[in-house]
Amino acid sequence: MEIGILGLPSSGKSTLFEIMTGVKSAEKYGEKCVPGLATVPDERFSKLVDIFQPVKVSPAQIRFIDVNAQGKNSWDVIRQTLSSADGLLHIVDGFTAKTAKDCAASYRKLEDELILSDLMIIEKRLEKLLKMPKNVIKPQDISQTDILTRARAHLEEGKPLRTLNLSDDQVFSLRSFSFWTIRPELICVNLREDRLSMIDAFLEKVAPEAPTIGICGLVEAELADLSLEDQKEYLASMGIEEAAFPKIIRQAFSLLNRISFFTVGQDEVKAWVIPAQTKAPKAAAAIHKDFERGFIKAEVCAYEDFIASGKTIAATKSAGKLRLEGKEYIVKDGDIITFRFNV
Repeated sequence: MEIGILGLPSSGKSTLFEIMTGVKSAEKYGEKCVPGLATVPDERFSKLVDIFQPVKVSPAQIRFIDVNAQGKNSWDVIRQTLSSADGLLHIVDGFTAKTAKDCAASYRKLEDELILSDLMIIEKRLEKLLKMPKNVIKPQDISQTDILTRARAHLEEGKPLRTLNLSDDQVFSLRSFSFWTIRPELICVNLREDRLSMIDAFLEKVAPEAPTIGICGLVEAELADLSLEDQKEYLASMGIEEAAFPKIIRQAFSLLNRISFFTVGQDEVKAWVIPAQTKAPKAAAAIHKDFERGFIKAEVCAYEDFIASGKTIAATKSAGKLRLEGKEYIVKDGDIITFRFNV
């Protein structure tokens, strides 16, 4: 699970990357892609840790990559490096922008570069397909030509591929191209503290199809240097309930259509990350492949039922809230699970 952070120079993306991951991207001078892990804020997980007091704590995490595109052929190099990225976090410079129009122009500049980059890949592939002798053309080549022709027309209209109505199979068939604009995107507008309201005007001008969050990078950087208690006091003084960067991490987690289930005990409390709509055996494979192969049943209780029943597995079972689920059970976000298996 990986998200690439893109932004024009001085947009504040490296600052946000450092706040979320603790990795100082600026110290890795010359590297086009710098990775770092961000912990997904989850009050449920924190509560379970307080209850079990485990030896080991393993929260859900997201891998972010700070991208620095500069120089000739930089996009080609970065495209190869980010070929496995599941989504994009687009940081927009609203800090130096004087108006919402300037802010929108900053957003469009990078978005248009990504669209142009994808368009060039399609043009090269279509040119190659059209030159192929008819006697060697395969059915999949014909299908790919049709999809890419549609995609080219869509991009020429200035629209990202993620807004093109493609089936899951069609999207999968295009994976090898590592298109930028086919991936889900989260937009983060970095604004001055006294211009946070500009986000509304930005949304009116751009009307993005992607989820959008407005932040003040300077305030977030100040918060990151404070203790949790001091953070709360600082935010309260500003009339803000929560810092922006935890929201960004959670939104990125949701963007990738992921959920967490928990395994608990005094040895370890761990959040396991899986795609939404995952069935129990496949969820068990997140722990170990043998769990899927020898899956028998899953002992499941919802987090809310666990808390309401007395905060112990025994009490949850006595309350009739601990149930056995089979192979067709679809794991829900926040489930506390123990897998029964036999190998």
